[in-house]
Amino acid sequence: MAIIHKSFPVGPLQCNCTIIGDTETHKGYVIDPGGDPELIMQSIAAMNISIEGIFHTHAHFDHFLASAEIKEKTGASIHLHDSDRFLWDTLEMQCKYFNIEYKPTPAPDFKIEDGEEMKYCSGTCIHTPGHTPGSVSFYFEKELLLVSGDTLFQGSVGRTDLPGGDFNQLKESIQKKIYSLDGETIVIPGHGPNTSIGHEIESNLYVRYNS
Repeated sequence: MAIIHKSFPVGPLQCNCTIIGDTETHKGYVIDPGGDPELIMQSIAAMNISIEGIFHTHAHFDHFLASAEIKEKTGASIHLHDSDRFLWDTLEMQCKYFNIEYKPTPAPDFKIEDGEEMKYCSGTCIHTPGHTPGSVSFYFEKELLLVSGDTLFQGSVGRTDLPGGDFNQLKESIQKKIYSLDGETIVIPGHGPNTSIGHEIESNLYVRYNS
């Protein structure tokens, strides 16, 4: 089984949307469809992937803006960690605050659990709270690929001054759950360029490996 994936910035805050699937079943997932649904659907078609789930690293508006339309067009289920449900329920308010058009989005169909195995692509859901209480990273071990959402960035980490944020939780998530992964693992963050676990262990000044 070969895994194919593509990540690209979408929406007003340029959230990195990831599409991942396998070439054997031609099934896979969309992670963080934060806008530009037409672009996302074009990429899905080009990759010849049937989308079985729409997974969210967390429930900030810039990571969900196209979720309703992707669900409508693909029939895929929406997945979110339940600790972020309180944020999901304020999505309309979040959009109004940032003067972003709100499109009604269905409630999540499934609650993501820590350690949950994703049916396709050999993925694992890792609960990495801190940026939000329900932040999740998605680890594809065979591909040495981690979709970290707004938990870890190239040379930085997610902010913790928003509702539910907790820097001590964020630090623990990164040190114990992310830095413990293979150093060669490529990290696709919620925004900005890719990095690697090894690079962040060596150079990230916000969360040190042993601090």
